[in-house]
Amino acid sequence: MKKSLIALTYAVFLLVLILPLVQIFTEAGAGGLDGFWQTLQRPDAQHALFVSGLIVVIVTALNTLFGVLLALYLVRDGRLPHRVKQFLNALVDLPFAVSPVIGGLMILLLFGPNTILGTFFDGIGVKLVFALPGMVIATLFVTFPLMVREVMPVLQEIGTQQEEAAFTLGATPWQTFWRVTWPSIRYGVLYGVVLTVARSLGEFGAVLVVSGNIVGKTQTATTFVYQEVENFDFLAANSVALVLALVSILTLLTLEWTKSRKEVI
Repeated sequence: MKKSLIALTYAVFLLVLILPLVQIFTEAGAGGLDGFWQTLQRPDAQHALFVSGLIVVIVTALNTLFGVLLALYLVRDGRLPHRVKQFLNALVDLPFAVSPVIGGLMILLLFGPNTILGTFFDGIGVKLVFALPGMVIATLFVTFPLMVREVMPVLQEIGTQQEEAAFTLGATPWQTFWRVTWPSIRYGVLYGVVLTVARSLGEFGAVLVVSGNIVGKTQTATTFVYQEVENFDFLAANSVALVLALVSILTLLTLEWTKSRKEVI
C-alpha cells in the first residue's frame, strides 16, 4: 500500500509538473535556437518582459517594506485590541480566499474611469486602470499575504526577551530592530521575497482585468503568452513561457539554497 501511494505521488508529480515543463522546452525549441531568439527580439515580447520585471521589482520592494511593518505591528503591538488583530489577520488572508480575477474586478470598480476615485486621479493626471499603477496594485493585492505570513511566525517564535533586553541597555527602537530583530527574521523576509517574486512574475488574472492587455503599453509576459496562444503562435508563446519558467526555477533554487544555508548556520 505504501509503495503504491509513493508510486502514485511520483506519477502525479510527473504528469502535473514535469511533462508540461518538458513540453514547454520542446515547443520553444521547435524552431531551433534562431526561432527562440527571434521571438525574444520582438519589440512586443521585450516590452512585455520588461513590464513584468518592473512590476516584480516594485511589488517586491513594497511588499517587503509594508509586509514586515504589518507583521511587526500584528505581533509586537500589545496595545492592539484582540478583535482588531483578528480582523486585520482575516483581511491579510483575503487574497487567498478571493480569485485574482475578482480582485482585478474590484480594483476596476474602485478606480475605473467612471468611478469617483478614478475621476479624481484622472483629474490630477494619474491614470491607474489600464496603466502600470493599476497593474502594480493588482499584483500587490494578490501577493501581499506572502511576506506577512512568512515573517509573523518567526516573530512569534523568537519572542520579545532579546528586544526587551536591548531596550533595557538603552538601545533605540531602530537599533533594536537592526541589531536584534532583523538578524532573527532576515531568512523569513528572504523567503517572502522569493515567493513574492515568483508569484508576481506569474500573475495573470488580476493583471489581465486591470491592464486591458494593450500591446506595447500594458502587456506583461503572461498576457503576451495568452495572446500568442489565442493567435496560434505557439512558438512565441512557449519561448516567453520558457523564460518565465527558467526564472521561476532559479527563484525556487534560490529558496532551497537559502534554506540549506539557514540550516548550516
